[in-house]
Amino acid sequence: MPGFKHLSPEQAHTMMQEQDCQVADIRDEHSYQQGHIPNAAHLNEQSLPGFLEAADRDQALILYCYHGNTSLSAAHFFVEKNFTDVYSMDGGFEAWRMKFPQEVKAG
Repeated sequence: MPGFKHLSPEQAHTMMQEQDCQVADIRDEHSYQQGHIPNAAHLNEQSLPGFLEAADRDQALILYCYHGNTSLSAAHFFVEKNFTDVYSMDGGFEAWRMKFPQEVKAG
């Protein structure tokens, strides 16, 4: 089974513009409400089962956390759940926010 791949915020941004991607934010609820990537699903213990049931396991899945560390273990988890195209965004949301401040959605 192939593992996950790393990508930069710039690569993630390009991928989101060029193809349908699933994007998942694995930070806490408060942080997600303060700001997140538009159309990112917020994954936590309550939302994860529904996401796993509804997600397209062959569509690209980009995961991000605060700084790109926690998303590494999350990427392993999704590979183990038979997702075939998994990415962990290096630098996490903080790197995204610095590069693309105009593409941060609150609420």
